Amino acid sequence: MIDLYTWTTPNGRKVSIALEELGLPYRPIAVDIGKGEQHAPDFLKISPNNKIPAIVDHDTGQTLMESGAILIYLAEKTGRLMPASGEGRYRVLEWLMWQMGGAGPMLGQLHHFLRFNKGAAPYAETRFSDEAERLYGVLDRRLTEADYVAGEYSIADIALWPWISRHEWQEIDLSAFPNVQRWYRTIAARPAVQAGYHVP
Repeated sequence: MIDLYTWTTPNGRKVSIALEELGLPYRPIAVDIGKGEQHAPDFLKISPNNKIPAIVDHDTGQTLMESGAILIYLAEKTGRLMPASGEGRYRVLEWLMWQMGGAGPMLGQLHHFLRFNKGAAPYAETRFSDEAERLYGVLDRRLTEADYVAGEYSIADIALWPWISRHEWQEIDLSAFPNVQRWYRTIAARPAVQAGYHVP
């Protein structure tokens, strides 16, 4: 059994989607970040950065924070959603790192300024809106070459999809990025994605 400490954010949803896809037994534990529950001392022991998601794998005793690390761990634990070696593995890691270092942080900043503080910082709104458009363009070009970001469906898609699912928050018109739209709808139709998206 895996304890999943999570909340209704793109980063939290990555892990519940992966757990559903992999069919691993897990128990979701809600950490209400709006109420500051991520700062509780007991949670700090599991997640030293005070952020969700985090897991405790009771089969192995492993605790982990950071969604990318958790996704790699789950893929390696099951031997699924990421090749074990070779170019395919590095392609998955490449696009996972692109999400972790680019798309996630930039779209997260756009949410902060455009969705929750609109009008407070016009320069920031423009900066992050422009970067979001650029990132969607990168993704759209990649998806002209492959059905999924790393070729086959993988943890890289699972990491990225919850951020793209908030395209309306980002004021992005998916029809302007037809390959992203096709990819987004294909993944949205997966039963495991639908189940994982609604956890907690």
